[in-house]
Amino acid sequence: MSDAAQPTAAEVRAAAEAVKAALDRHLAAVESRTGDDDPAVYDAFNALAVAAETYDERLYDRYDEVTPFEIPGADEALPPYAGPEEPNALSVLIRRDYAVVEPQRLLAQAHRIAAADPDDAGPQDSQSAASSVHAALGVLFAEYEPDEIVSQHKEFGLEEGDSTLWVSALEDLPEAGEWLSAPFEQADPQRVVIRFDVSAVFDEDDLGEDLDDLDETGL
Repeated sequence: MSDAAQPTAAEVRAAAEAVKAALDRHLAAVESRTGDDDPAVYDAFNALAVAAETYDERLYDRYDEVTPFEIPGADEALPPYAGPEEPNALSVLIRRDYAVVEPQRLLAQAHRIAAADPDDAGPQDSQSAASSVHAALGVLFAEYEPDEIVSQHKEFGLEEGDSTLWVSALEDLPEAGEWLSAPFEQADPQRVVIRFDVSAVFDEDDLGEDLDDLDETGL
């Protein structure tokens, strides 16, 4: 691809913003769905898929980079839906895995956070945050929201692993404190309206398919 045909940095940024807007639109459609076959949810799903694909293409054309995002079809990732036809509530379950690849960076960031707020952390707490990965993680996740960790994980010496997000339909909102002792015990795949998975295995599978194609063509 020639330089003249490459998208501009502004076009890549615009595509990224379109993905964010499509995510918001999709969640809003799910939250206000009127039934299993709500056309607003269907349209928002397709718009999100198109926006994600466009961003991926422009990112690759401009920077020779790709995203790990994949929006699986319902038949591929989920069993048949058996939840309420008209959900009155929803539950969003999120799992994100990280590897601690730079412990010293993590310890340094935790020490900085503890030292910046001496009213809440005494000298011993600051020293512990700088010497124990366990304590450093506690300081880090007490200071930052999970979504902030996602966007800044490299600064904290972390590397992203697999992640998944499930949006499950509920008949009624549980009573306050009802599930806190076992928050993921009642996760039911048959009540999942939609899920998003991010994993390096998608790229590995694609690579395997490409290699099989090369073998079949004899190249």
